[in-house]
Amino acid sequence: MQGSANDHVAEIRAFNRFYTGVIGVLGQGILDTPYSLTEVRVLFELDRHDRMGAGELRRLLGLDAGYLSRILGRFEADGLVARERSAADARRQVIALTDAGRTAFKTLDERSAEEVRGLLDGVGEEDRRRLVASMATIREILGRAPRREPYVIRPPRPGDLGWAVHRHGALYSAEYGWGMDFEALVARIVADYVDHHDPRREAGWIAEVDGERAGCIFCVRRDDETAQLRMLLVEPSARGMGIGGRLVDECLRFAREAGYRRIMLWTRDVLVGARRIYQAAGFELVEEEPGEGFVEQIWARDL
Repeated sequence: MQGSANDHVAEIRAFNRFYTGVIGVLGQGILDTPYSLTEVRVLFELDRHDRMGAGELRRLLGLDAGYLSRILGRFEADGLVARERSAADARRQVIALTDAGRTAFKTLDERSAEEVRGLLDGVGEEDRRRLVASMATIREILGRAPRREPYVIRPPRPGDLGWAVHRHGALYSAEYGWGMDFEALVARIVADYVDHHDPRREAGWIAEVDGERAGCIFCVRRDDETAQLRMLLVEPSARGMGIGGRLVDECLRFAREAGYRRIMLWTRDVLVGARRIYQAAGFELVEEEPGEGFVEQIWARDL
């Protein structure tokens, strides 16, 4: 156990060295300015607040009182801050940015944003989402930040349809032993969805947890009166979060708004978890037919 803890410490220190090199923290000045990282943090906090007490600023940043006093003295000499005694408590020193200070911080802020844009220039959209999600996880764990919404539901983007085929094939092979014939069936469903897609009467949704795909569902036209729910999937790591029920609710809502009067779905009896979701959403079993090692089922409900 001790060795594992030491390994974790080493990995975190290696990441710290890597990331400080990426953002240039060890350089002489931040963002081609004469100011250090700590000095920039002081400007940042002062910009966020109209006025701050020196003690409040020191506690917020965890700075030594003498060190903060020297920073503020330099800023005051540069015309960036103004210091005065509180009218309510003469022992309390109040600091605020001057107009020049706010202009200086705005320049720093714009340069920082531009540097980050440059950092992301060579990073693809998928990797950007992974990067931002990983950074949010670090902040959540180490900063004890409140957890964001557990998941989001969004329309499909390029790459999502291929993911849906891949995960159906891999997941159902691992859990039920279904082979490539099943994956090919899902691929044909996806191809038909793309080839004949009518956005007024058909739609799909992707669930994401911490920026990673965690589920999907599609609503397609069966006939003028009937919609079909297809390809409901929830990753094992995301089960128990209510994602399956939420995806089905999205499908039902869309089907009603698209003018369908009824919705049906095809499933297999061994998919017990999915069946519970369908039953909770008001679907009823209307047809069964024996298959190889399972029973094919049709479920339906009025809208």
